[in-house]
Amino acid sequence: MTMLLERPPAAPTAPRTASTDRLTADDLERLPDGDRYELVGGELVEKPMGAMSSWVGMAVGAALCQHCQTTGQGSVFDGECGYRLFPERRDLVRKPDVSFISEERLPEEEIPGGFFALAPDLAVEVISPRESFYEVEAKVQEYREAGVRQIWVLNPELRTITVYDGESVCRLTEADTLTGGALLPGFQRRVGEFFPRRRARQPQA
Repeated sequence: MTMLLERPPAAPTAPRTASTDRLTADDLERLPDGDRYELVGGELVEKPMGAMSSWVGMAVGAALCQHCQTTGQGSVFDGECGYRLFPERRDLVRKPDVSFISEERLPEEEIPGGFFALAPDLAVEVISPRESFYEVEAKVQEYREAGVRQIWVLNPELRTITVYDGESVCRLTEADTLTGGALLPGFQRRVGEFFPRRRARQPQA
């Protein structure tokens, strides 16, 4: 199936690594600045950071938290929460910008102190200017292979959300409504709410 990510294809780039040593999830948990990195093939990959992607991630997380506090449908986690998507692979840890796990899969008392040894039900990725098309595509593919039920990819530049729900893939523009489908019944927000308001241009004197 063709990915519907909005960035045009570019030449593949090597991942940004901080070390050539092969590490494990346990090693990443022990690093004092480990929250800055994901682990891919045993190598540290710095998570792109930016003001816009942070703003958008917070907007999505806040909306999901508000919904879950009302409905009790599950728990929401921020971008420092790590997932061993495939428990047998200790050299891979992904950290979605926002994630959700349904209540039936994760009673509150079972939230671990370290990384989850499972895949989330929802993974949200906000495209950063420092991320390549191929990096985002790789994450989406891993999430799908791991059984993540929904994936939302937000593009702040185009003000769109690409939604992967099972075999269905669709792109929503800011005037559309994002719904939670069978995963998050009752959740709905206008896509434009997840992006900063456009400021009106002042007329030139």
